[in-house]
Amino acid sequence: MPIALAPIHEEMQIARVACDRKESTRLAALGVIEGASVTVLSSLHGAVIVLIKGTRLALDHKTASHIFVA
Repeated sequence: MPIALAPIHEEMQIARVACDRKESTRLAALGVIEGASVTVLSSLHGAVIVLIKGTRLALDHKTASHIFVA
């Protein structure tokens, strides 16, 4: 499921990052890689704030729709 639909305050694993190479490289530099643990802290209209490796990241709707969790 896309990370925008993930339950709040539940730790999940990133299953897939489905975007182009440029965006994938940028997200990887921020720690958004397959297998990483992620917790959704807040979600509003598809935009999310997530906790990855102790760092909070704000992801817009477009970016969040490319990140899938399990």
